[in-house]
Amino acid sequence: MTFSADTGQAERNRRPKGGDAELGPLPEALKRNQSLVPSDSSAGRALVTVIAILTFLAALAAGAAQLVASASADWNSSVAREATIQVRPNPQRDIEADVATAADIARTDVAVEIVRIYSKAEAESLLSPWLGNSLDLVELPVPRLIVLTVKAGAHPDFVALRAKLEAAVPGTTVDDHRAWIARLSAMANTVVLGALVIVGLVLTAAALAIASATRGAVASNKEILEVLHFVGADDRFIAREYQRRFLGLGLKGGLLGSGAAVLCLAITGMAANYWRASPGGDQIEALFGTFEIGFWGYAAVVAIAVVVACVTAVVSRLTVQRHLRSLT
Repeated sequence: MTFSADTGQAERNRRPKGGDAELGPLPEALKRNQSLVPSDSSAGRALVTVIAILTFLAALAAGAAQLVASASADWNSSVAREATIQVRPNPQRDIEADVATAADIARTDVAVEIVRIYSKAEAESLLSPWLGNSLDLVELPVPRLIVLTVKAGAHPDFVALRAKLEAAVPGTTVDDHRAWIARLSAMANTVVLGALVIVGLVLTAAALAIASATRGAVASNKEILEVLHFVGADDRFIAREYQRRFLGLGLKGGLLGSGAAVLCLAITGMAANYWRASPGGDQIEALFGTFEIGFWGYAAVVAIAVVVACVTAVVSRLTVQRHLRSLT
């Protein structure tokens, strides 16, 4: 929206004699073809930078939430499809016969797809990360393990399976990993909730920064707004001009911040793939999968940029409307 000094001059011509003393000279900002909202200024560039930084932080938090949620779903799906049978050694019994009996009982369950018996050496190797490789485990009663893989969509009756195993092989236990699944889900939900809280706080900070910047822009153009309001300019029209300008600033800052976040996530994913073969990379992959946030993760990043732009427009409009109401 542009205006010229002729508008103020015409208004003074229509007023009674002596009105010029009340209205006074036109402000310096009222120049011909001068924009109501400055198209470019140091304050506008600073606001774009602030919005970009806040969007970057919010997008990283959203990407991390999506990453943890996806990894949690993979953990739950993989762990929920497995169960472990532990056969404890008994000096009065043949451990190999007990293991074979327990495996045969597990195979009778129609919901069990694969039954894998761990050898004595494999069972002992599982303890090496905690006990080391130098310890002789020959004299220790290391339990023998049988891992069951459940068919997809099936729901085994572990209560009945425990009863059968206990009757045939005393001292046998069945772990269906429900406790681990509950802990993993609780941890993942806590991380996702924390990330959402961070996104909300960042958006709140962005709204406060936008409101402050809008009040500064209104204060710098106070005389112009008072003249336009005096000559009968519609409040909605003035507010719409500010809204359009700050929407552009919000889109620019949001796109810069979300683009930086996408680039950061992509670089992190490539680095994780590069280090995947290392021991540390294996641990990272075990925790976060392939470190890919997927389609919904990138969609969340773009959505945050759009939300930040909309918040910028709405907050600026409400701030200007509040100021205009104070002039009536």
